[in-house]
Formats: sequence, C-alpha cells, structure tokens
Amino acid sequence: MNKGRFFSTWLLFTVLYPRFSKCDVSCQPVHQNHSDRGDCPIRLTSVAFNNSQGYFENITFRVWMKGEELCECPKIEIRGKRVSVFRPVLKKDREPSESHSGTLRCENNSRTGRKCKCNKKLLQKRHFDLWELKYYYSKAEAGTNVSIYYVTSSSNCSVTYQVSDPRPDFSVKVNKSARTISVAVDSAEKVNSRLCYKKHSLICGYGSGLVRDPEKVSKSVVFNITYLLPCLCVEVYYTYRDARRRKICPFENKNLLDAGDVLRTSKVTLYNSEIKWGYECPATGLNLSASLCWKLQEHLCIPVPNSVLKKTDKLHLMFNTSGVDVHPQMCVTFSLQDKHNISCLYQNEKPGWEADIGAGRQSMVVHLTSSTPGNFSAQLCVLTDGGCTPVGPVHSVAMKEDVFKKSIEVPVHFIDEKPCVQVWKSDPALIGRRILCLDYTRNRSGTYIAAAVMAAVVFLSLGMVIRRVIKSITEDWLVIQKPLLLVCSSDRSTHVSAVCALASILHGKLGATVHTALWAQSSQKPSASGAGVADLGPVPWLYGQWEAVCKAQGKVLIVWSPEAKKTYERWRLERRKNRRTEDGRKANPRQEKIRAEEEELLNSDSRKVGKWKKAARKKDAVQVCDEGDRILEKEPSAVIEPVFVAALASLEGALRGCKDQQVAIVYFQGLCHRQDIPKDLRGVSRYCLPQDFSGLLQELGMERGEQWPRLPSKLLSTWLARRLARRLQTLLLQMKGQSLSSSVKMTSGQKRSRFGLPARSGDGHKQELLQDESPRRREEL
Repeated sequence: MNKGRFFSTWLLFTVLYPRFSKCDVSCQPVHQNHSDRGDCPIRLTSVAFNNSQGYFENITFRVWMKGEELCECPKIEIRGKRVSVFRPVLKKDREPSESHSGTLRCENNSRTGRKCKCNKKLLQKRHFDLWELKYYYSKAEAGTNVSIYYVTSSSNCSVTYQVSDPRPDFSVKVNKSARTISVAVDSAEKVNSRLCYKKHSLICGYGSGLVRDPEKVSKSVVFNITYLLPCLCVEVYYTYRDARRRKICPFENKNLLDAGDVLRTSKVTLYNSEIKWGYECPATGLNLSASLCWKLQEHLCIPVPNSVLKKTDKLHLMFNTSGVDVHPQMCVTFSLQDKHNISCLYQNEKPGWEADIGAGRQSMVVHLTSSTPGNFSAQLCVLTDGGCTPVGPVHSVAMKEDVFKKSIEVPVHFIDEKPCVQVWKSDPALIGRRILCLDYTRNRSGTYIAAAVMAAVVFLSLGMVIRRVIKSITEDWLVIQKPLLLVCSSDRSTHVSAVCALASILHGKLGATVHTALWAQSSQKPSASGAGVADLGPVPWLYGQWEAVCKAQGKVLIVWSPEAKKTYERWRLERRKNRRTEDGRKANPRQEKIRAEEEELLNSDSRKVGKWKKAARKKDAVQVCDEGDRILEKEPSAVIEPVFVAALASLEGALRGCKDQQVAIVYFQGLCHRQDIPKDLRGVSRYCLPQDFSGLLQELGMERGEQWPRLPSKLLSTWLARRLARRLQTLLLQMKGQSLSSSVKMTSGQKRSRFGLPARSGDGHKQELLQDESPRRREEL
C-alpha cells in the first residue's frame, strides 16, 4: 500500500514539476560586493545566430541574491513563449565540507503551499555574501519579448528584453533615362533583393513587369525598370525564413510619373452600370478622365462628341455607364495627361438596335433596325484628326412599337470629300454616336483588278521586247573580227560533230572567218578562201592557212581528242628516228630539220595530189559537215590525220619561236579528258567546252561597239557567252544522238554482211597491207 502511494506521488511529481536540467539553471556562491549588485539584482546577456529556420538568440539571466533574502521566500519568474518559476532554498549539504556553505536548491511554486522556512544557523556560518542564480533561455525567436521577475517580501524587481529582428541596410540610385535602379547593400551576408509594388503600408507585392523570384546578392545589383510607376519599391531582406524586410520607394511623392506606363498597367472592370479603373498602385490623386469612342477600324477609334463619363467614386475611380449605347464597337478612352488608352468592354454584348449604311442617288441611306420604339437621328460628318466633324442638318425618324425597320436618307451636297454619317438614339437618349462610312474600296475593286492585269500584260510584253532587242543587239554587236583556223584531230563521228557545231556558232553567231578542212564546198567557196584542200593537198593547205591566220593575228584552234594523243605519240616517235639520221649535219640543225620536214611532206603530198582531187570530186569520199550543223554520213576521212600531223609540226615550230600565244587547244567535255593532252603541250592555252566557252571567247578577242559603255557591254558579253554555251551543249547532245542512230545502222549492216558476202573493214585491210609491204612502205602508210 505504501509502495503504491509512493509510485503515484512520484509520477504526479514527474508530470507537474518543471524539469530543469543542469544546463538550464544553476546556483552558486560568488565573491561580489553589494555595491555591484545595484538596485535590481538581474543581469542578462545574449548570443545571436541564424539558420534556414530563422533568426534566434540564446539569452542568459543572472540573479544576485543576498543571504538574508533567502529567508524571505524569494521567487524568480521568467516569461517568454514559455513561463518558468523558481524558489531558491538554502539547505545544508549532506556531506560535510570545509566551507560549510550549504547547497542552494530550486523548487517549484506549486509544491510550496506551506510556510517558508529558513535555516538561520546556516546563514550565520556563511562565508559568502551573495548567491548567483543563472538561467539559460535558448532559441528565443526574433521579435519576441522575454521578461524576468525577482520578488521577495521586501523588494520587487523586473527586466524585460526584446529579441532583435535585424534588417539589412542598403541604398538605391535611379537612372531614369536608362530605366534602371542600382542597389548597393551594406551587409557581409547574402541577402534577397527584388522589385515590388507597394499596395499599402504593409504589403509590397508582385505585379506587371516584375520578376516573381528575388535575386540573391552579396553587395550590389542592377534592376531594369519595365514600368515607371510611383509605387515601385526596392525590397531587401535576409535569406532565412520570416526575415524582416526593408524597402525603399524612390518614386514615392515625386513628379516622376510616366502616364504611358500607368495606362499600360491598368485594368478595367465592367459592372452593371459602372466601370472601375485601377492599376498596380493606389489610384488616389490621379487626374484620370474617361470618354467614348467608336472603333471604325482595327487601329482607329473615332472620338464621340459629348460622351465624357461621370465619376461616381473619385477615390477608387468608378465611372457611370448607365446611359451608354452598348455596341461591340463602342469603346472607352481613358486619358491621363497627354496619353490615352482604349478599352473595348462590350465585345460580347448584344446591341439593342442596329444601323447599316448604303449609297443612294446623291445621298446616303441609313437603314435602322430596332426591337424597341424610339427616335433616331443621323447627320453627315467628315473624318478629321480630332474626330468626325458634323456637317449639315440633323435628320430624324420615329420608330413605333409595330415598326421594326426604317430608313433615313441623308443628302450629300459635296462630292470631292468622302463623308460619313453619325447615327444615335435621341429618345430615349443614349450616350454615344455610331459613325458609319461607305466602303469606297469595294466599289473600285474591279477597276483595281483590271488595272493590275493590264499592267502585268504591259510589263510582260515589254520584257519580251527587251529580251529580243538585247538578243539581236548582242548577236550583231559582239563579233570576232580576226580569222580562225580550226583543226580537227579525229575522224570519229562524235568528234567531227562537235567540231562542226563549234565552227557553226563561231561563224554564224559571232561572224568569225573560220577556216577548216571539214567545210563542204557549198559553205566555203574558193573565191572566198582561196584554193581548197582538194586542189593543194592537206599539208600545203594547212601551212598556207596557218601562215595567213598568224599574219592576220588570228587564232589557231586545235581540237584535241583521245586519238590525237596516239597520233602525237606516233609523230614524236617518227621525229626521233628522223633526227638520228640527220645528226651528222653541222649546218644550222634547227632550220635544217624544219626544212627537211617540209620538203619530205611536200614531196609525199605532191605524189598524192591527184588522189586528193579524185577524192574531193567524189560525193561520198570525205566526211564533212554543212552549214546546217548536220553531219553528212560518209566514209572515214583521209584528210583529217595529215592536216593534224602538219598542224603538230607547225605547233612545234611556234613553240620554238615563242609564238604559242596564237595557238589554243580545245577539247569537249565527255569526248576528251585533260589527261589526254601531252605534257609537252601543257604550256599552250586550253579550254574545256562548253564550260570554258566564255574564256575562249575572250581569248579569241570578241570586240564590242564603241557606243556601249564598258560595264553593260561586259555584262552582255557574259550573258551571250553563257547563252552560246548552252546552245553548243544542245547541239552536241543532238549530234551525239544522230551519231548513235548511225552507229546502230552500221552495226545492223555488219550483222547482215555476216550472212551475205564477207566484207573486210578498213583497219583489217590496213593491217594486211602493212604485213605485205616492206618496212619503208609500212612507215609511209
């Protein structure tokens, strides 16, 4: 039974008795003078710290008590967010000590309902005059008040301490022209800084043009001002939670108001018979006015005369709209200083009456439709910068209950200007007038379309005429006046076709005098060019033409081919053999060799002149081309190779005499490659056709007329060169197709000969002749 009572008493004591750890409260004797104690024996110290949870202070209270006061039942009470009460009692130590000072023990006030006791004998044996009670109050939050009371039977004393709530110090500098605010912070710690709008004395909130999240800065930051408003402030505070904030409003109570920014940040709220205007700052003190305008176009709202709205609340800027003519095109213009902002509040409203306008005979007819009776008026007006100026008398019409449609005819007495009509409901009177204008552009749309079509036809015809004129001028104006010698190097049909196409363009389009062994007798007569190949033979004809062209400062064009490379190698080999036989001669070897070559070729050709004449008289003896760019299908030519060999000999002489600038090598893309030209002739100018046709024309000395400036003539030359290059490419493709069709016919003829009489080709016949004849004869062949 006694054990049960003891356990329940101990449990109650544990719950109700305040638990003070040794770290919260302590009592100890001190050596201190009574004068240092002062009138109030309470002292306190604090240590500040902060973390992510907030700002706190740890407070330490010290109470100095005299020994006599311990017998007066002293009470120490600490009040903050929690309340603690202590009753110090001096009791004797259980274990004896040298000082016999006794132990100071703290008891709860709830336990001491009995009379206060004091051990006077222990006080008489004291060795200390003062006792110190120390209490540790931890994590006192920012802004809270903590009080301590010391009460005895003879004295009463208290001390109150408020925990500080620090705010960072900073300064601002405004650059109005650059629309920036510079903030300089005087703090060693990082702080949060942001722009805000001061709604009233306690709230500075987020708004238009502001960043919602603050910026963490250490020393300084620059903010860009989107809208320059009078309530724009800078707010700076520490980064921990619930930190106290400091704000500076640099535009408050200053004449830095930007009316445009005020109107751009405004918001209009529509009520039944009122509208409320507001913006990010308190609207008190603004001289704002509101009036109606008619939205005629997307960016044009015509002011309506006598339509200023009355203010019903000047503090909150409320305007009366009970008598406004409601229509989707009826808008409200808010004006502040010299700035304006338009709000169309009735976009989704259905109007009570409708009006439409049409054109009459020297008049404008207004068609009215209304579901309610009333009187309507109309008047002419002319659009100006300030609105629609009324002109002429007012015309009215009454609409009764059983009539829903009526018309008003407004006469037009002037035709020069484009008048409009303003229409309004006069009874019952509504605020606002509708401005109706005829769509003049719709009546003239057909005229505009016809004019556009005619202009397009004129420009197209003019372009075609200019193109033909330029074409004819360039063909007759850009000419090659110096003669040309064109040497073919292969008897293949594709190669001959390409040479004929080039000769045709140079002669027919550029007016050049072209000498070539491929011209038919009908295209180049002896009267125009002297004796032909059939009269003189290939070699003498070539030498004569070469000398004549070079004397006239013309150009020699050698058209290269893969067969030309083989012919050149054989010719070089023959030249080496002839040089070995003439090494014993001590005369001028250079001139002697050239003379020997010419004599040998002349002797061999003189024996074959009769053959050339007979071959020329035959219609199908030589493969030539006519002036129509067509290839005459004939047998392999016996003129092309001798003429080409003679051209090689003349070219070698020109290279030795440093006269190679009068010679150029030409090859066709797809028929010959750059690698087919021997290395010994790489120093001679060469052109790949048709892509280098423009450069070839410049090499041939294409001249222009004196009446044309240099720059236009150069552009026309380039244009003509490109056009002729495309023509040459087209001719090459056409001739290649003709040659392919002829090769198919020849192949089919060879197949038929296999079943008929066997026929030997020219190459096989030559091989047999080379085997039967002597080596000297083989070399001649």
